[in-house]
Amino acid sequence: QVQLVESGGGLVQAGGSLRLSCAASVNIRSIYSIGWHRQAPGKQREVVALSFSFGDTNYGDSVKGRFTISTDDAKNTVDLQMNSLKPEDTAVYYCFATYNGYANWGQGTQVTVSS
Repeated sequence: QVQLVESGGGLVQAGGSLRLSCAASVNIRSIYSIGWHRQAPGKQREVVALSFSFGDTNYGDSVKGRFTISTDDAKNTVDLQMNSLKPEDTAVYYCFATYNGYANWGQGTQVTVSS
């Protein structure tokens, strides 16, 4: 099991930027995949961005070109830089990691984009 602690989030106007950060309790190099999902009210949870231990990254179609995921091996953190935010990006963002074959989730952080 890995503990994931998120920071960042908040309220921003459309077109603005926010940065989310997630700190993992284990060496991030030992995590198969780590990244972010989000869930808007009344909608299913969806993948935002994932970073894989073998070097690949994966983005949800709705955020491609606007969001960037990055990892810091020294700090065991994964960040999500969100630019050109839209009202439809409003959701609870969850840090997610696949570790030893199990899914692990953070507590979630609210991102609200006003129009």
